[in-house]
Amino acid sequence: MEERRERIVDLINSEGSVSFAHLKRTFPDVSEMTLRTDLKTLDEARRIVRVHGGAKSVGFAVGTDDLFSRRVSRNAPAKHAIARKAAELLHPDTVVFFDSGSTTTALAQAMPDIHLLVFTNSLTVAVELARLELVETMLVGGKLNRHSMCTSGGTSIEAVDSLSFDQVYLGVTGYERGRGFSCGLDDQAVFKRAVLNQSDEKIVLMDSDKEDRHSTFPICGLSQVDMVVSDGGSSAVFVSDCAATQVTLL
Repeated sequence: MEERRERIVDLINSEGSVSFAHLKRTFPDVSEMTLRTDLKTLDEARRIVRVHGGAKSVGFAVGTDDLFSRRVSRNAPAKHAIARKAAELLHPDTVVFFDSGSTTTALAQAMPDIHLLVFTNSLTVAVELARLELVETMLVGGKLNRHSMCTSGGTSIEAVDSLSFDQVYLGVTGYERGRGFSCGLDDQAVFKRAVLNQSDEKIVLMDSDKEDRHSTFPICGLSQVDMVVSDGGSSAVFVSDCAATQVTLL
């Protein structure tokens, strides 16, 4: 029992946030009741934080963003697979917005050097784009979040409200059926909604491990986007949700 609980703590600490569905897949021989008891016990011992639909590490609880350096290494193969797919969706001579996040940074690493105007609030995306000669990069100013290495806040929203984009590539922390997409910080959720409002084609980049994972602040519903680019491991439930809302799942 103690060994299993240590494994649960290690998993949650390494991932930052884990859904109950993920725990069930990781421990297929353990009953749901036992897993829920484990989470309750670990929460009471303040080793994890139970949340709706799963658990978070103590350092990644309630309204905080995960360190960017940790997110870059998490599920790296899936993020690079998503980036390669998304790079094929870019068209020359268009205006796009790259949201902040480790997956959008992977897209910036994978994208071809084509004539493109890219707006972004992400310092890491901007650094990757700087190596490309044909891509013109515009940084959106605002308050810097030193953990996620991006800007947000009123200044950022004012800047975005005066712009329009052919495409937005959006990063999210999680998706839950009936709740839609979410992230860990309120100001970033507000900023993401502002960018969506100014974009013709709305594309979410999300690895399948984020399905059935609820974060603190809602961004938008599934029906409010046009496409989700995933790593090919989506659950039958998420595939069904996309089909029902006529959202393309790539």
